[in-house]
Amino acid sequence: MCRWLVYRGEPVYLDTLITEPQYSLVAQSLKAYEAKIETNGDGFGIGWYGDLSQPGLFREPFPAWNDDNLRSLCRQLRSRFFFAHVRSSTGTPVSRANCHPFVMGKWMFMHNGQIGGYGRLRRELEYAVSEDIYDYREGTTDSELLFLLAMSHGGREDPVLGFRHAIGHAEDLMRSKGIRHPLKFAAAIGDGDTLHAFRYSSDGHAPSLYYKCTAGGLVVVSEPLDSDEAGNWKQVPEASVLSFSSSRACAPKLTDFGPKHMDVAAE
Repeated sequence: MCRWLVYRGEPVYLDTLITEPQYSLVAQSLKAYEAKIETNGDGFGIGWYGDLSQPGLFREPFPAWNDDNLRSLCRQLRSRFFFAHVRSSTGTPVSRANCHPFVMGKWMFMHNGQIGGYGRLRRELEYAVSEDIYDYREGTTDSELLFLLAMSHGGREDPVLGFRHAIGHAEDLMRSKGIRHPLKFAAAIGDGDTLHAFRYSSDGHAPSLYYKCTAGGLVVVSEPLDSDEAGNWKQVPEASVLSFSSSRACAPKLTDFGPKHMDVAAE
């Protein structure tokens, strides 16, 4: 499983979260404490919003802990809204195209989890992506495919609804093929203004996800960046989505989240 973080708020230098904290994301790439696999060395990526509507992107298929370019960029880049991800592959190749985040226009997405039995479902899921959106398909991961599937099902207007449809469609296929491995989904999507962070699993054991208000904004992480004895890190509840926009007050909204199945009987 991967590790990731997202920040939304007043502009800060990326290194304040990605490289400097006690348990920074770069430190978690070498040793994560709340993941099945503690090392996340199959690539990394950062994405950030600046003056343009489309985010900047830097991805490499190498371990984050040993990349001087990443540290240098994080010292220089300042952003109000950025994503960072360290990858542990669930079976697809280690390549730049398979590193998160993924971008489509103004939208940026990253994911920790998997589609159970993905190899048996990939062809049918790819057919469900609309033709104009499939042109954005660069890699081979289930993560990127879920993103494009959501965008094909209303995600550009309502990303939460888009992912309800995408996950529902994947689970329906899993069920039809008798796949017992779960679908796990801890993910974030943004458009330069609003952040949505999801925590869901078909077996009720979703990957870890936490959030914390800082002096300048909101941080959402796979696992805490420090041993905060004051208990300011809060866990995102199972089967929920956390939403936060450009409001100055750090008041993220938590709502229930679950798949929307095509077959009512499957619900």
